[in-house]
Amino acid sequence: MALTTSLAGRVRNTSLPKTHALLPLLEAVVNGIQAIDARFGDDVERGHLSVRIQRSPLEELDLGPAGPGRMPLKPIVGFSVEDNGVGFTPENMTSFETLDSDHKVAIGCRGVGRLLWLKAFDKVSIRSAYEDEAGGLHERQFRFSVEGEVEPDAEAVGLGNVGTTVSLDGFKKPYQQSAVKSVDAIARETFEHCVWYFLRPGGAPDITVTDDDETVSLKDLMDDFVFSAMPTTSIDVKGEKFDMVNLCLKSSTRNPAPRLYWCAASRVVMEENLTSKVPGLYGRLKDEASSAFTYVCYLSSSFLDNHVRADRTAFDIAERVPGATLFEDVSLDDIREGVLKEVERILATPLSAAREEGKARVNEFVSNRAPRYRPVLSRIESLGVSVDPSIKDHDLELLLHGNLQKLEAAAIAEGHAVFAEAGSAQPEDYAERLARYLDTVKDINQSDLAAYVSRRRAILDVLARLIRSDDQGRYSKEDAIHSLLIPMRTDSNEIGTDASNLWIIDERLAFHDYLASDKTLKSMPITGSESTREPDVLATRLVGSPVLASEGESLPLPSIVVIEIKRPMRNDASEDKDPIQQCLEYVNRVRAGGVKTASGRQIPETHEAPAFCYVVADLTPTMVQRCKYASLRPTHDGLGYFGFNEPYKAYIEVVSFDRLVNAATERNRAFFDKLGLPSS
Repeated sequence: MALTTSLAGRVRNTSLPKTHALLPLLEAVVNGIQAIDARFGDDVERGHLSVRIQRSPLEELDLGPAGPGRMPLKPIVGFSVEDNGVGFTPENMTSFETLDSDHKVAIGCRGVGRLLWLKAFDKVSIRSAYEDEAGGLHERQFRFSVEGEVEPDAEAVGLGNVGTTVSLDGFKKPYQQSAVKSVDAIARETFEHCVWYFLRPGGAPDITVTDDDETVSLKDLMDDFVFSAMPTTSIDVKGEKFDMVNLCLKSSTRNPAPRLYWCAASRVVMEENLTSKVPGLYGRLKDEASSAFTYVCYLSSSFLDNHVRADRTAFDIAERVPGATLFEDVSLDDIREGVLKEVERILATPLSAAREEGKARVNEFVSNRAPRYRPVLSRIESLGVSVDPSIKDHDLELLLHGNLQKLEAAAIAEGHAVFAEAGSAQPEDYAERLARYLDTVKDINQSDLAAYVSRRRAILDVLARLIRSDDQGRYSKEDAIHSLLIPMRTDSNEIGTDASNLWIIDERLAFHDYLASDKTLKSMPITGSESTREPDVLATRLVGSPVLASEGESLPLPSIVVIEIKRPMRNDASEDKDPIQQCLEYVNRVRAGGVKTASGRQIPETHEAPAFCYVVADLTPTMVQRCKYASLRPTHDGLGYFGFNEPYKAYIEVVSFDRLVNAATERNRAFFDKLGLPSS
């Protein structure tokens, strides 16, 4: 009993990703080329094939993403493909009416291309004329749809010449929206799909793509597209032969990425970006004459022909075969590995030049933008890292950072292994391994120091910008500068040791027992105060033993540091708004409270504890007046005031923003110079 096949079910079960929206059209084009081959044989130049784009007659426009200068286009509703090939002979018609026909299996056809037509289009109309063995001309015309399947149409009249016209009508919305829109883009995609026919001996027939009055010849694209053809090479992968057609595309090619086209049945099935899969293979390369080109490879094999899926969008080949198998199955990874080795061989000279350019790009970036990687650069390079010479700074930073992390992880693992052997019978190479490990750690530590110094340079650059006025003559508010120096409304228990930048004011502020920023005195456990007034920054540090400050346990007395920050060029200091007096009052409140260390230990009365008050403010007339009232002396450069207040036992320093930046830069100048960073 014969089985009945449902066309609707077969179409429903046929896969067509939206990323392959034009594949049904491309299948029709390939069918036309094969029909021309069947009629003219080696005299393929007598053949011609035209693709015409059908657009909606309505005024609705495609307003999707448009390139520069691109006008909105009317939606595509269909295509017509006309060829002067052999036509729908009785054998071809029988094959068309047979799903999964093997009529053209010898040339890789699976008899499913027409299912893709119905997947993306509502219906298909076909008009064809063919010659019988006696030379008589016969014509046929029919419709093809899911609902009606194959339906004879009215008798074809007046075709006159052998050939076929396939009309794909009713482009379904999901595929219509995903397909490329312009005639140039459609012609290019058609060319890339059918490039095999242009590269074979005898070439391809004349193929054109037309949209209204604009026509693109694919033979012209061949001239514009290909820079030069490289020798065709072959590789052997576990006994299977694969042919590689290697091309150098011109630098005008829109897609500069090196690509591998996986082909089957003289069609492109998959496209793979080869960028970075071979060291130095990034975008365009240069030949010996320094002319830029893009490398592409078209890979074909009877193995690929036999393992292509019915929908021709992928292969039934495992990506990777885990472990050894009895039959040594070929995986996509095996094939890819063989291809990449051959690519590296045939492109040895341009790849070497590209790697040198990439190395120079890294050295330039490290020297001028990221000196932290200089101590470990040679080690990163030994990992086989190569970069695109045109890589952006952001991407290069991420790449170097990722490889530095790999280096650190490897060093940690090596350290554990080395020290695990320290107490046992040591192998002969132990001393050498230990020295190598310590040398790596030294380089990583130098990198960390360089990163810290680079961060200081960047912070000073930001501060220098914050204290300048904008285009409207306005200055940054206190909050912006405050947050740069230390996060607001936080204390030492909430932020890490690297979160503050108080080193800009005084390097000693990196060592403190407790520090709070914009928090009320009442909320600070070290004060015991009920006041809700907020100093900008308050810190205590154990006197005499700065190293012990981080432990927060040693007594007797802590020092007290209070910092006030004012808006750049603020000129409203007065007796009621005196930042110097505010600092001194904060000192008194701390001394009067039940002061404890950060770990909660009671500290004896602190009335004699030294105090340091810093006011960061520009020396506006009112600020200078407050400095004089406080009997402060100007600094030698005229950019600040300082003095000691005996009743409060407090050292006071008023620092202008310019002095703040200059002094911090000078203190770090030796580090900046060592790393090659600008001091200003």
